[in-house]
Amino acid sequence: MDLRTEWLGRIGYQAAWDRQHQLVVDRAAGRIPDTLLLLEHDAVLTLGRHADPSHILAPPELLAARGIEVLQVERGGEVTYHGPGQLVAYPIVRLADSGLLLRPFVRALEGAMEDLAGSFGVMAGRRDGYPGCWTVLDTPFPRKLGALGLRVERGITYHGIALNVTTDLADFSLIDPCGMTGLTVTSIARELGWTGDAARPDTASVEEAGRRFADAFRARLAIAVRDSARAVAEVAPESVPAAVAAA
Repeated sequence: MDLRTEWLGRIGYQAAWDRQHQLVVDRAAGRIPDTLLLLEHDAVLTLGRHADPSHILAPPELLAARGIEVLQVERGGEVTYHGPGQLVAYPIVRLADSGLLLRPFVRALEGAMEDLAGSFGVMAGRRDGYPGCWTVLDTPFPRKLGALGLRVERGITYHGIALNVTTDLADFSLIDPCGMTGLTVTSIARELGWTGDAARPDTASVEEAGRRFADAFRARLAIAVRDSARAVAEVAPESVPAAVAAA
């Protein structure tokens, strides 16, 4: 499938949010192909549409002093931190055009995060019942490397994933990440023991991670298309359009 990528660099949340909304309109009208936005945000807290604001632990005065906005958005999930050193990827994808089902699409995002981590030498994977990307899965206390929260409107996805590359992990103390008390959040830098300048939030490290994520996501999407076609065929083979059945 055709997937265009755009690297937006460091960008405020509102500007990227507006960009997503415009791209959803353009994709619905057929003016653009499926598009993957890759970027890094200024520090911000976002709440899913049904999130519990009590999971924001920092007082409003502290957030205001640091210039950290709190925004409620359309995605699912609880409170999430975005900030420098974190890769954010927003896929604007019209699912039906490639015969994609939502579950395989989500698995493609999680798998691409796993592949990105692996390309740096970090073993990570998905965790049943807990969306995102996790390390040390074979221990009682897995660490969360990447978060996932999507919205689908008119059959088109937006919002997406956030994976910590060189993020300042101290900022996650402002919240219960993803609404989970006591959750340990990690980063590529922490898992690999990077120190000094290499461990500090850095846009160049995020851009490199974005390139790797885009390659991994394309590969995982191809698998998701095949898995979607198989799932549809198993449920109702007589109703599957030829183009989907042959995918």
